[in-house]
Amino acid sequence: MSQIHVLHENAAWVEPLRVALRERDLPFAEWFLDSGTLDLIHSPPHGVFYNRMSASSHTRGHRYGPEYAAAVLAWLERHGRRVVNGGRALQLEVSKVAQYAALESHGVRTPRTVAAIGRERVVEAARGFPPPFITKHNRAGKGLGVRLFHDAEALGRYVEGVAFEPSVDGITLIQEYIEAPEPFITRVEFVGGRLLYAVRVDTSQGFELCPADACRVDDAFCPAGEGGGSLFRIVEGFDHPLVARYERVLADNDIHIAGIEFIVDCHGEAYTYDINTNTNYNSEAEAVAGAGQTGMGAIADYLGSELRGVGHIAPSAVV
Repeated sequence: MSQIHVLHENAAWVEPLRVALRERDLPFAEWFLDSGTLDLIHSPPHGVFYNRMSASSHTRGHRYGPEYAAAVLAWLERHGRRVVNGGRALQLEVSKVAQYAALESHGVRTPRTVAAIGRERVVEAARGFPPPFITKHNRAGKGLGVRLFHDAEALGRYVEGVAFEPSVDGITLIQEYIEAPEPFITRVEFVGGRLLYAVRVDTSQGFELCPADACRVDDAFCPAGEGGGSLFRIVEGFDHPLVARYERVLADNDIHIAGIEFIVDCHGEAYTYDINTNTNYNSEAEAVAGAGQTGMGAIADYLGSELRGVGHIAPSAVV
């Protein structure tokens, strides 16, 4: 019999989804993909498989979670199982370079970016950028590795010092700094490939912008922490030409659930810089908006609809 299978490596981030699924009496099980075995001679169980593997899994001790998830997703797709955010979505989740290529193929502007491997190459690439510029990790999440530099010499001192934080995949990105007239970015949430809502995120306190309530305990520097609810505000009646392009990007890359972030510069030009396929939501912002629909609730409804589509729903079975 079929049920919803949630593939992940962070139990705290899944808790709001558990609540939403239980409220709807939807049968589900969790696959915790930090380690395990995969016997390719066997067929997967039936149901709907929701991939929530995160690019930042290595920060929680799950270094090879994405690689294991990629193997599992390939196995599921080989057997024709319904996968929400499948293998292609995971490829984009763990590579900003892949994200920018996908965005630009649909005419979405991204910041000028150079990918560099090796400390010397990082500094060399930075010399081609007018200051200021930023660095970030190619495989990131939560703003990992984002630093602002005002000249290549300062970057060189950082790169050669003990504080240098390399990306887990070895690729450091050097990127033009987009100066916004106000310190905020916009995060556009999609469920089922369609706009759910947009959130204005205050960036005045730093770059680590995890909206999950679980960041209160997971990351002391996350703006969703103490007093962080006010940093996230749902935008009423959000309407932007980028939405239609984002929807095409998602459809073209088999992404069903995601948050996409952009920033607008002082000339009114929008630059898109992140696709997060393991999207989280800020419950305080949702409560203030009073929309009646939560992000995790919308995901649960979508997964329930997909489960009914594959048929053979099992009795309620929560693992």
